[in-house]
Amino acid sequence: MALFAALLSGLLFGAGLVVSRMVDPTKVQHFLDFAGMATGAWDPSLAFVMAGALAVTAPGYRLILRRKAPLAASAFRLPTRTDIDAKLVVGAAAFGVGWGLAGYCPGPAIASLVFGRAEAAVFVVAMLAGMGLFRLRERAASAYSS
Repeated sequence: MALFAALLSGLLFGAGLVVSRMVDPTKVQHFLDFAGMATGAWDPSLAFVMAGALAVTAPGYRLILRRKAPLAASAFRLPTRTDIDAKLVVGAAAFGVGWGLAGYCPGPAIASLVFGRAEAAVFVVAMLAGMGLFRLRERAASAYSS
């Protein structure tokens, strides 16, 4: 059941990315180009996509968290940390810079693989390599501090 729910959620999310055109790097870059406001090149349409997502998510969380447990799991697993540390800031900055330069973030890049876009494949490979390097670094730091 949990695997089916994850698959269905992923397919729905991917379809939403395609319909909103967030899989188009040019559209994303035009949204992130605030300097383009002066020339008329700025495309604010993705702000409506994000606002729509928040309009569904905010009340959805309130409704779902009234339950004792999710339908496909024994308990909710929500983040507990609230502090802002250097790893969070550096990670967020790297995400933003990568999104702005490549026009992809992880979800749309993976959804773009369906269309056979070479740049999406390069992005996903680089993303996976970065994740692997991060895990190696974390393991080494953990072993060093022990």
